[in-house]
Amino acid sequence: MTHDVAALAQELLTMAEADHRAAVRANGDDPVEQLAWRRLTARHGDRLAAIMDEFGWPTADAVGEEAARAAWLIAQHADRQLDVQRRALRLMEQAVAAGTARPRELAFLRDRTLVNEGRRQVYGTQIAGVREDGSPVPWPCEEPERVDELRAEAGIEPFAEYVAKFAPSSA
Repeated sequence: MTHDVAALAQELLTMAEADHRAAVRANGDDPVEQLAWRRLTARHGDRLAAIMDEFGWPTADAVGEEAARAAWLIAQHADRQLDVQRRALRLMEQAVAAGTARPRELAFLRDRTLVNEGRRQVYGTQIAGVREDGSPVPWPCEEPERVDELRAEAGIEPFAEYVAKFAPSSA
């Protein structure tokens, strides 16, 4: 790894750490925390756009597995910057086709981008809300009857297993 790429990898990891710390409070009732989250994700989205200008998509081959995942997380959370999400999606599609990015992460970003565009998702990865019994409700899917088949193709566990992670424990 050259110095520039090593510095980029460290920057992506630092951004992902800040994202994780802020995300915990982002969905709470405190408007100050919500605003801090929006500012953070906007700053990160802007930086990811500049990184894509300079380096293209930061693949695992280029920056390492953890930093590549960090770049995906930043794109995933750039919800108010559809141009950044769409561009990341295009670059990730090329990377997946070249075997340098994971289809699973691409599937999550595709669904997130579709939902942000007000369209139906493909893989059922985005949750719209929670029922009274605590079970998650996905955003509408293009082909709900094929969701598990499409998820399997992308390396994602079946929908029922996925949502079980979010369900309140019965203990």
